[in-house]
Amino acid sequence: ALIYSMLHLCGYRLSMDDLKAFRQMHSNTPGHPERGVTEGVEVTTGPLGQGLANAVGMALVEAQMAATYNKDDLKVVDHHTYVFCGDGCLMEGVALESLSLAGHLALNKLVVIYDDNKITIDGSTSVAFTENTAVKYAAMGFNIITVEGGNHDYDAMRKAISDAKASTDKPTLILLKTVIGFGSKMEGTAKVHGSPLGADDIVALKTASGRDPTKTFHVTDEEYAHFRAASIKGAAAKKEWNATLEKYTAAHGPELAARIAGTLPDGWKAKLPLNGKSIATRKASENALAEIIPAIPAMLGGSADLTGSNLTRPGEAALVDFQKVSQAGRYIRFGVREHGMCGIMNGMHAHGGSIPFGGTFLNFIGYALGSVRLASMSHHQAIYVATHDSIGLGEDGPTHQPTELLASLRALPNFMVMRPSDQTETSACWALAIESNKTPSCLCLSRQNTVPQEKSSFEGVYRGAYTVVEAADPQAILIATGSEVSIAVDAAKLLEGKLRVRVVSMPIQSVFDAQPEEYKNTVLTEGIPTLSIEAFHPSGWEKYSHFHLGLTGFGASAPAGDLYKHFGLTAANAAAKTEKLVEVLGAVAPKKRAVALALA
Repeated sequence: ALIYSMLHLCGYRLSMDDLKAFRQMHSNTPGHPERGVTEGVEVTTGPLGQGLANAVGMALVEAQMAATYNKDDLKVVDHHTYVFCGDGCLMEGVALESLSLAGHLALNKLVVIYDDNKITIDGSTSVAFTENTAVKYAAMGFNIITVEGGNHDYDAMRKAISDAKASTDKPTLILLKTVIGFGSKMEGTAKVHGSPLGADDIVALKTASGRDPTKTFHVTDEEYAHFRAASIKGAAAKKEWNATLEKYTAAHGPELAARIAGTLPDGWKAKLPLNGKSIATRKASENALAEIIPAIPAMLGGSADLTGSNLTRPGEAALVDFQKVSQAGRYIRFGVREHGMCGIMNGMHAHGGSIPFGGTFLNFIGYALGSVRLASMSHHQAIYVATHDSIGLGEDGPTHQPTELLASLRALPNFMVMRPSDQTETSACWALAIESNKTPSCLCLSRQNTVPQEKSSFEGVYRGAYTVVEAADPQAILIATGSEVSIAVDAAKLLEGKLRVRVVSMPIQSVFDAQPEEYKNTVLTEGIPTLSIEAFHPSGWEKYSHFHLGLTGFGASAPAGDLYKHFGLTAANAAAKTEKLVEVLGAVAPKKRAVALALA
């Protein structure tokens, strides 16, 4: 409720009636602030620790843009990032991952204000959290400032923020020593954390602070004027900054203004590579990035300690690492911090001026699902480069083979799971991800080589699914994604003279779902027996096919070719299963998920 009260007082579009509707259906004041719902809310941070990760991302982009564009006489990018957190936030792993990186990178314009009240929902932090926070974060590279009177010593608070802003080589952690529920009958207890104060307690607090206890939701004109003065000052500063940006653009060109506006340069998509020889789609991604990164200055990203495997740093792009001594660099060494990386990426997008990408193995996206889910909910443009996407990674075995993960990711609203089959489809997936500025994307990429398809196309990928092998009056349809598309194509060849088979590549299910019904029926025509092939769990495929050839377990450790044979992911088995499917279903197959379709 604090952020809503402050936004209302400062003149944002949040009325007193909105405050009264706190946590009610369709209100502008949901239980946890949500980006895109309430004006003035920059990020969605309900799960603890996420806001800290977001703040690191914001501070990182500020530093990169400042180092890249500022001139001695024109400092267009020059601001601090402030984040307010509590004991629970600092306990979360995503916070530790992110703040560790912030310290390493010396993000000196990051100011963390820690509400050190030593209370969480379970009670005193003495039951679970007794570390020496000041010593710990000093060791992580933070400037430490302590304010003992966090409930009343306003001069000390102002000085702490002033001192934090003066830091030139370290981020700052301000330990604000407070008493939760200060002045109430429940002060210093966990009860005040999530429960409203009693009526008599509210009366006592208002009386003690000199307010009329009979009035509720009441703000005096004098109080409004005090807060609105800050808004007037901010509006004047914004006007001055806009004039500075115009002056900068006139002197140094439009690149910075375009980054801030989120405008893509002309002609970048035409440079993307198309099919050639057989390569792994992770290599196809590297080829695409080699063209994208030099063409789009807003592309900032890296890998969670898997650069050589994810292939996120193409040599042709001549990237420089973002480090303490080279903050104009555009390649970020996130370290072994998958969850932190994804939370930081959300903050990078929220800041503006960047299109963040981050690489890891697809399986380890599971480590980061908390941040990935918030990206989807918050409409962040975060691009996950998820290589080693299936049993095709081979000998590393089931601990690294994410057989169930695609079903989970595909269940996320406003999220694109992309599984391209060759260079052309990979380039098209990158193009769509870059153009989708309100949707996160996950490129699921193979370790092993795939077979380029003659009919692969950008247009087809932008439709989500399309025909790559057509047959006159088809008797069966095979659908596949990624490395399994070539299996479907080879199965169709084996069935020549027996069955007329259409082959469909479906790189992005969610995009296909959004197509007009007429188009969808030209690709997956109702009444035709349909079999899907993908080296993942069948969950979700019942929407598109009558039978799925995939995995229901966790995979195994063996060379990729042996694994595909063991799990029946071969052209011969697909052809046999297709013949059987046609035999069982007959000439007119039932609708997929007929009951669900009827109810819809």
